[in-house]
Amino acid sequence: MGILEVQNVNKHFGGLHALNNVNLSVEEGTVHAIIGPNGAGKSTFLNCLIGKLKPDTGSVLFQGEPVLGKKPHEINQMGISRVFQTPEIFTDLTVFENVMIPCFAKRDGSFEMNALKRVRRETDVREKAEQMLIDVNMQDKLHVEAASLSRGDKRRLEMAMCLSQDPRLLLLDEPTAGMARADTNNTIDLLKHIGETRKITKVIIEHDMHVVFSLATKISVLAQGAIIAEDIPENIKGHPKVREAYLGEAEV
Repeated sequence: MGILEVQNVNKHFGGLHALNNVNLSVEEGTVHAIIGPNGAGKSTFLNCLIGKLKPDTGSVLFQGEPVLGKKPHEINQMGISRVFQTPEIFTDLTVFENVMIPCFAKRDGSFEMNALKRVRRETDVREKAEQMLIDVNMQDKLHVEAASLSRGDKRRLEMAMCLSQDPRLLLLDEPTAGMARADTNNTIDLLKHIGETRKITKVIIEHDMHVVFSLATKISVLAQGAIIAEDIPENIKGHPKVREAYLGEAEV
């Protein structure tokens, strides 16, 4: 059994069958990419994984424990973190303050913003936050206002915030969306570095094939809500159903 098991998941929106009997097994320590054309069901699938949507039928298990029916902060406490298409950071705080916030998140998932002064004095929290920023190569931007960061650095900051929660599974929703190629390559390098230094399983939804084939150890292809192919990247590239549904002659 994989660290993440998706079993017979179906989701309808009126007459639209958004997910059609989806089954997926993600092995621990791998980078499992989900690709597919627009409208294939990728976002619906991801929202089912994080509990934002409830499937009509089927189950989602993380380390053998059901995910469905849990609130977002409960899923986070299980060891699942998510990176959004648009970086979710606190733009009115500094880089350092952003990374400290997950260290004092309340059990109900809210944040005690007035606790920042106290947390700044706690050595263990400061040391952990500093290490997270070293891990994403942002140690020289501790006191920079988050609002002034480039999109690439905002993504790095969000990664540091996720890492500070010690996740076992990281869900990445188009992490390079809207980035210039240089920032995209930096993000690829960052994710590779995380893979080398931490045992974190990753599920990535991404349109950029350069990103997918640079990172993925396994790829599942969605089309019209169903998985039409699943294999290692080398075999996916030439799969006729994949080319017909999505890749076409795109550069990979």
